[in-house]
Amino acid sequence: MLTPKNRGRIIVVILTLVAAATILGTAAAQKASVPKPQDKLAMGEGEVKQLLLLMNTDSKGQVSKQEYMKFMEAEFEHLDKNKKGELNVKELTKSDLTASRFVGK
Repeated sequence: MLTPKNRGRIIVVILTLVAAATILGTAAAQKASVPKPQDKLAMGEGEVKQLLLLMNTDSKGQVSKQEYMKFMEAEFEHLDKNKKGELNVKELTKSDLTASRFVGK
């Protein structure tokens, strides 16, 4: 027969195990919801493909150095608001270089 003292100990042990399982379950769920580094790369792949299509002006399916440089020169001009031929940190951080910015142009 269990004494009141032993019952109290068993209850404390059970409560401790339940609390530990709850904490571990919550930690596992949080860890599962964090995207893996390779997932971040995959998430941006669609936008990169769209940008490559915009750069590929001759429609050969590949971007030449000339096409790439022409596209980047246009982006530089877009960012160089004061037309000094140089970009500072403030100008560079204002870059919104995404394919969606060019849609409809």
